[in-house]
Amino acid sequence: MLGDTPQEAAERAAEIRRAQVSPQNAILHIEAIWGRDLSAYDPDGPLPAVDPEPDNLISKGNTLFRGDRAAKARRWREIAEARGLSIRELFDEAADAVEVTRRLWDSWEDDAEIRDAATGRFVDRDKLHHIDFEGAHFSVRGPSITPRPPQGQPLVTALAHATVPYEFAARGADVVFVTPHSRAETVTILAEVRTAEAAVQREGAPLKTFADLVVFLDETPGEAAVGKARLDELDGAPLTSDAEIFTGTPEELADLLLDWRNAGLDGFRLRPGRLPHDLTAITTGLVPELRRRGAFRAEYEADTLRGLLGLPRPENRYAETTAP
Repeated sequence: MLGDTPQEAAERAAEIRRAQVSPQNAILHIEAIWGRDLSAYDPDGPLPAVDPEPDNLISKGNTLFRGDRAAKARRWREIAEARGLSIRELFDEAADAVEVTRRLWDSWEDDAEIRDAATGRFVDRDKLHHIDFEGAHFSVRGPSITPRPPQGQPLVTALAHATVPYEFAARGADVVFVTPHSRAETVTILAEVRTAEAAVQREGAPLKTFADLVVFLDETPGEAAVGKARLDELDGAPLTSDAEIFTGTPEELADLLLDWRNAGLDGFRLRPGRLPHDLTAITTGLVPELRRRGAFRAEYEADTLRGLLGLPRPENRYAETTAP
């Protein structure tokens, strides 16, 4: 989480810069407003009521921008109900927002910036483009007010739990985060994601599919489960999550990750159950174990997140190409 206010976000961003973490390797993850499992509702029906309790929020503890979740949820529910939006229409509008964002990233050609002090010209106007987007919910003329990002288009990710969100991810994302609770469920979800890609006629590379896991790690067998139980007791209730909750040793977690990877996953997003303990255990226990098994890189082969995932830099849709 970068922060609940602009000031907090700026301070955290400064910390990231001081830590020399490349901004090209950060993912902007905005919390879902409607927290209940949407798979239980008619996708063409009205939006479900919002339960403001944090334990029922899909993106619990996994956002960059949080704010007052209950108040925000109530406000957006009021707007959605006033507009008569269904669940499917809500995701259609989100898909339009992703498409607009991608077009705006392309609205500046890579060499649009001139920065010619002698003539006072900053940009080549011929290399800035209107996107002229007209959708069912809004329209955007463009161009963007900022140059094209270094990656061309930053990575677009989506957390999905059901058919309509899978289709949303297939329409506009590069990576989809899923939440299987077993190897068998991993196989089922991967098939559903591929079906969603076919349903929306996805073009280009298939979605990269990453599984989310909440992890409690300890070198001593059984100690992680004891630690989690202690926290559950202090909290007054067992921890719940949309993702599988793992307790065990780094070696046991490595076994699970490799087993699920063999089912077809491209990777994992691990959510440490305790900070900093489990984050440290991931870096000092799990990573060396995966390297020992030849399942984790020894060095980075690219300097962008796209490159690390084997995704090419997108061509600019508006730039004129000249045949060789």
